[in-house]
Amino acid sequence: MEDFTLNTSNESHASEELSLQVSAICERDGQKMAYVTFSDDTRHAEGEIPACIITKSHGFTESEVLDLQQYMLANLDQLKKMASKVNIMDAFLGRTPQE
Repeated sequence: MEDFTLNTSNESHASEELSLQVSAICERDGQKMAYVTFSDDTRHAEGEIPACIITKSHGFTESEVLDLQQYMLANLDQLKKMASKVNIMDAFLGRTPQE
């Protein structure tokens, strides 16, 4: 998975940083997809692309979950490119991807 920082704003946190991780491309039921996770010190959410839905969430409000889904939709092309660059063995071994 690749680590990135996402800046967000909401009522409870004036400005916060979330870690964004994207998995390698997987196949489920004959369809290509990847997992996207958002987290900080206290919250965690997992979503799927290209569906752009959050499937698991802990600590995020309903409004924040909708914002994360909108973020995935708005950045779908970039997230797909990130997923295509993830090397499964490097991710498993915790290696940073080479540019």
